Amino acid sequence: MKMKKFISLSIIYLLFVSCGGGEDSPPPLEVKNEVPTLIAPTNNKLCLDNLVDFQWSVSSDIENPIAYLIEIAKDRGFSQIVKAIETSEKTQAILLEKGSTYYWRIKASNNKNLKSNYSTIFSFYTEAVAVINHLPFSPNLLTPIPNAVLTTSKTTLKWTAEDLDTTDILVYDVYLGTSNPPTIKIAENVALNTLEVAIAPSKEYFWKVVVKDNKGGETIGQIWKFKTN
Repeated sequence: MKMKKFISLSIIYLLFVSCGGGEDSPPPLEVKNEVPTLIAPTNNKLCLDNLVDFQWSVSSDIENPIAYLIEIAKDRGFSQIVKAIETSEKTQAILLEKGSTYYWRIKASNNKNLKSNYSTIFSFYTEAVAVINHLPFSPNLLTPIPNAVLTTSKTTLKWTAEDLDTTDILVYDVYLGTSNPPTIKIAENVALNTLEVAIAPSKEYFWKVVVKDNKGGETIGQIWKFKTN
């Protein structure tokens, strides 16, 4: 009987340990899917003062966020970051150059080193003295999405572009090729922001859009890429 009791107690102990009853198996941390929301300056905003007040909402992407990283760049791809500031507040005043186009985004972190994803990207322009013409904002990609893998022989390139001078007429030059950066101009001064192109299989393509207004201003967009099977 003593041997049977010992065996029974041993089985119960093994079952308890195998089910995670010990203190060495803490529950996994839960990460939510929401990121900080940008509030000000609003998208495509004209800021008359180059001391810009930034504002965003509290992140619910992570538990108890304690710091926010604000990044400001001169290109939509954030390869030319001019300011990167960490703060525990939800507002920040930053002095920038006059007469420049900027793009900004935010991400949050907490004391467990968990980080949210970046927010959406907003653009704005700081007014300069005696500005006659504002350059268009950098084009924003719609399709194909970056690093997409396409199985068709044709695809439609789509993008959007904005200009603070709402009466300006915008046209586009489109570059597409297998070299990076693309040097082949496949369309010039097109008025539509969509273009159907033929593509070959087993290739990696790079493309960009240059947006131009009717006052001589132009902005070169970032380089996007996709592949074909």
